[in-house]
Amino acid sequence: MDEDLRDRVERAAEKHALLNAVKYDSDADVGAIMGPLMGENPEFRPHGDEVPGIVGSVVARVNDLSVADKRERLEEVAPEELAEIEADDDDEDEHALPDLPTVDTYDEIRMRAAPNPNGPWHIGHARMPAVIGTYKQRYDGSFVVRFDDTDPETKRPDLAAYDAILDDIDYLGFDPDEVLLASDRLETYYDHARDLIDAGGAYTCSCPGGEFSEMKNAAEACPHRDKNRETTHEEFEAMVDGEYDAGEMVLRVRTDIDHKNPALRDWVAFRMIDTPHPRPEAEEYRCWPMLDFQSGVDDHLTGVTHIIRGIDLQDSAKRQQFVYDYFGWEYPEVVHWGHVQVDAYDVQLSTSTLKAKIDAGDLDGWDDPRAPTLASLRRRGIRGAAVVEALAALGTSSANVDLAMSSVYAANRSRVNDGAERYFLVRDRERFDVEGGSDAGNPPLHPDHEERGDRTIPVDGGVVLEPEDVPEAGDRVWLKGYACVRREGDRLVVTDDDIGVVRSGDADVVHWAPTEGTVPVRMRTPDGDVTGVAEPDFAETAVDDVVQFERIGFVRVDDHGDDGSVVYWAHP
Repeated sequence: MDEDLRDRVERAAEKHALLNAVKYDSDADVGAIMGPLMGENPEFRPHGDEVPGIVGSVVARVNDLSVADKRERLEEVAPEELAEIEADDDDEDEHALPDLPTVDTYDEIRMRAAPNPNGPWHIGHARMPAVIGTYKQRYDGSFVVRFDDTDPETKRPDLAAYDAILDDIDYLGFDPDEVLLASDRLETYYDHARDLIDAGGAYTCSCPGGEFSEMKNAAEACPHRDKNRETTHEEFEAMVDGEYDAGEMVLRVRTDIDHKNPALRDWVAFRMIDTPHPRPEAEEYRCWPMLDFQSGVDDHLTGVTHIIRGIDLQDSAKRQQFVYDYFGWEYPEVVHWGHVQVDAYDVQLSTSTLKAKIDAGDLDGWDDPRAPTLASLRRRGIRGAAVVEALAALGTSSANVDLAMSSVYAANRSRVNDGAERYFLVRDRERFDVEGGSDAGNPPLHPDHEERGDRTIPVDGGVVLEPEDVPEAGDRVWLKGYACVRREGDRLVVTDDDIGVVRSGDADVVHWAPTEGTVPVRMRTPDGDVTGVAEPDFAETAVDDVVQFERIGFVRVDDHGDDGSVVYWAHP
């Protein structure tokens, strides 16, 4: 690459690094700026092998600037782009979510999350409480959590999941106004089933499943459909008393046998399940409501005004409408949304898949950094509010949407950057003697807070560098917080250059660690564990602190032990 092209790459990289840093109020990220940089400058593409190295050096220089200096420099190199960022900040919509329909017709907006407690939540699960909680705050409404745990067989509840899910909601920053367990409410559902029978809206059916399916699809009435109410009551009470085996008898809602959608024809409201419920309070029950019946009754009884559910569940509202019509109830407003997909993970967003991987030892647990779970994000030091912000920004479109983890990271970075002290971590290490300098380096604890002071990193005659930061013989690098050094064989000799050598691009800023007194570190990441050594002062950080390993990323301190420290990587 000739000097003219290199100069243009550096200028463009500086602009994009500054834009990235100022827009997200954080350090610039090489990965985040490469796309816009190459898209805006197609002439750089033939040099794709060289550009990232140049960009990395520029980003390091930009990240050494204070927040105020970054903004001031951006005003010099790209004033129009800075004005656009500031205008976006001023004009940003107060609400990321659209208004709920017909809110003025209700005295109180009341919404519900209805989790199946078969395991802790993955990131996709968090979308519902994130959106409901945001609407609760907007409308000063109520947020009900109802555990839909009425399937003790195919969706068998996990007893530990009830509290785990409530912990996840708390992590997201919300406090439910009411918590219900459907498995505590069987008698309520039985009473409504009896009322439905009295209203002519239900009948007991002993047809084999396959036989009924054929009749339903042919729009033919079940022979039990015109059974009198007394017989239906008797057989339903026998179901309640557990006198039938699984598959022997069901209670059906009488709908329209000629309905154009066969899925809505005389659907099952109650069935028999032989497998006992795992909760001791519910283990004696054998007659269990189907979700559409149970959920429909509970939404009415708990005063839910607005329901958000997946686009694939449109038939649920139509089934429940038959029950509501029998009882003369008004159906809540419904918003249907598409599925959310999450990038950056190789593991499927599925509780059963995650559980299988944990059982097989492929994951250490629900909070393994490789797992796309809220427990994992929490352990990595990602704030629940950052997750809520990113998920709420997806809106409530009926189309499928993609959640880029970079949006979660950006939202979290703005929350933790100011409080995160800086430290050095050196991974794969190469050792060099240092000649001609002082006994220690003194990089700042935080570049934007001089009042917090400096760290003291002893040199003791030598340092370790990461291989990619090792200069060629005769070349210079700037050991951050120490001095400019030139490589001479296996030595780094301190020069008399000032910081201007960095600003001119003649020396890259690199991080380093001493050869003695370092802290062994195991950094757990979504891509696997990474080991290295941190500067001695890192041992003084507190467990749960979020700090930044400069040029590597933000991490949460998980443990300090005799053999070293463990941290969980959060994001760049």
